[in-house]
Amino acid sequence: MMKRLKSRLSSIVIAICLPVIVVADPIVGVWKTEPDRKSLISHIKITACGDKFCGRILSAYDASGKEVQTPNIGKKLFWDVVGEGGGKYGGGEFWVPLINVDAVPQMTLQGDKLLVKGCEHAICAHQTWSRL
Repeated sequence: MMKRLKSRLSSIVIAICLPVIVVADPIVGVWKTEPDRKSLISHIKITACGDKFCGRILSAYDASGKEVQTPNIGKKLFWDVVGEGGGKYGGGEFWVPLINVDAVPQMTLQGDKLLVKGCEHAICAHQTWSRL
């Protein structure tokens, strides 16, 4: 009976601590994209979504830095991404708004830079995002 109690307590501690570990992950925060093909720069908010990560388009700016409204503001950009260790993140899906396709994301965190790559079959695109 004592073994079962210890096992249950261990499971509860792990369940409570796991989300805290994900929330404290260095990928969490707001990131600035490179200009896209329409010369728009976006701010992407990365948060913990359960035990994984997701990113949402927070705002967009034109080449002069003026905030612009687009139908994509507020939409999820990626979801179900997991930490793979060593600053690498992957899995899940990445929505590419300009061509309206889903791609497989790969991300590598290097200090305040996030190298973001999305591939759909053999076609890949990449950007370097900066932490805000």
